[in-house]
Amino acid sequence: MKKKILSLLLATTMALSLVACGGTTEEATTTETETTETEVTETETTEVETEVAMEYPDSIKVMFDGTVFTEANGRAEFEASLEGVMSEYAGKPIDIEIIQPDHSGYYDSISQTFTGDASTWPDVVLLGAAYYSSYATQGVLADITSWWENSSLKSSGRVVSEALIDALYIDGSLYGISPARGNGCVTYVKQAWLDAAGVSSLPTNYAEYTAMLQAFQDAGLGEYPLSSAGIMNAEAPYVNYLPEFFQDAYPDFYQEADGTWVDGFTQDSMVAALDRLIEAYDNGWLDPESITNDTKAVREKYFADKQGVFTYWAGTWRYTLESNLESKSQEDLPISFGNTTLVVLEPIAEVDKYIERQATVWGVTTAAENPVAVADLFYSTMLDGADGQILWSYGVEGTHWSTAAEVLITNPGTDSEKANEFAEGQFHGLVNIETGSSLYTKNHIDKLLAIADLTEDFGASIDPRAEASMEMFNQNSRIAPVIVSNDVMSKYNSEMLSTKQQLITQVVTGELSIDDAMAMYNDQYGAQVEEILASLNQ
Repeated sequence: MKKKILSLLLATTMALSLVACGGTTEEATTTETETTETEVTETETTEVETEVAMEYPDSIKVMFDGTVFTEANGRAEFEASLEGVMSEYAGKPIDIEIIQPDHSGYYDSISQTFTGDASTWPDVVLLGAAYYSSYATQGVLADITSWWENSSLKSSGRVVSEALIDALYIDGSLYGISPARGNGCVTYVKQAWLDAAGVSSLPTNYAEYTAMLQAFQDAGLGEYPLSSAGIMNAEAPYVNYLPEFFQDAYPDFYQEADGTWVDGFTQDSMVAALDRLIEAYDNGWLDPESITNDTKAVREKYFADKQGVFTYWAGTWRYTLESNLESKSQEDLPISFGNTTLVVLEPIAEVDKYIERQATVWGVTTAAENPVAVADLFYSTMLDGADGQILWSYGVEGTHWSTAAEVLITNPGTDSEKANEFAEGQFHGLVNIETGSSLYTKNHIDKLLAIADLTEDFGASIDPRAEASMEMFNQNSRIAPVIVSNDVMSKYNSEMLSTKQQLITQVVTGELSIDDAMAMYNDQYGAQVEEILASLNQ
């Protein structure tokens, strides 16, 4: 596939190519502008199309987490298909090398990678918002501003959420693209547990919420009413798995209503949140293994009916959670009452709004041989509205999805065996290769969150349960505080966040008092906090 742009953009595009090869922007722009002006006659217009060669690499190294298909879930087929899409776009064979660490240890691997020799870095990397800001300011990520501003992707008009990309600019420069909104978590409660405990109305405030947890405990349901993947998460928005306890507390730096920056960890709201978390832990409402759980462990507890309350991602995950509950044995579980419905709680009064995380970002690193060409190749195929976007949204036809008439069996040979029948032409996920217990619903890009539309009706319907969950979240959510990054923040904040996470855990488990934890934090980081706040409030 050959890429075309208007001749008006010729100077900028060739300038970017020169920059990637070692020339300066000023030199490239001046030289090519003069050349273009001498070639354009009075009768020529900017409507004339000119073919521009882009020096695409022969291979790209891509690093991502478990939000993209893993090896056990058909990653090899995904990789081969993506190579085909990129090769067609580039007009030459493209080899993709995938680096996919274990999902729960992904950011430890990221840190180790970027503290190592640049020759070992990936060309493209998936980063959480805080890591994106930090690595951009450290020079790990390439500036792709000019590429985006002059790209056919932007001019196509298919990007319906340009504001999401605008929010990624740091000091006027862009270092990555988010193909989808960040989404956020809502609290799911099993209707069967509500029925079994005699809870007839949903909680609307903290007192009613904790009364519901106590009712589950008194009824002897499961092991604990509630479990979570950690107390404070390692990445923003940090508090989204236990919103009812954190409420208005936020452990990172943020702006008050008057514009003043504060360290949220030292605010009175955090002290109150720690008191509530201690209450949850001491009363047995919160699974003590929440300290060490990863998200997979909590999901497995939920499916095994060891817990009745689970705060997790809105949208498609509601369908996935309910489908997995439906597939489990009904014999010894409260769901044998015949109800696998999950109730999506509106945020309680003290929470007010669930938090939407800032979206994860795909960045091109400065180690890439030609960052501009890598950016064009990667982003333009990921959001092409066609074969590439379908791969990132749903996976590979015949491996992850199909439109053939067929009957698919989940949990074969068990009491939970289920026949899923589909008509010819009806889009549907295929059976999960790894577990055999459910059907695939998506790959990395969730259709409910994508920033760019597919160019034609692909036929993939949205489950009404997922749609309702997403709609409720959208109406009752706010964006997480903006993650800022400057030289001072880059020096200290990563280590400080890790310490905050550790101190919160020690307070909740009773190893430290709140006063002792705050004193330790101030002794260790008081000077750095003052330096950071001075840099932000100047």
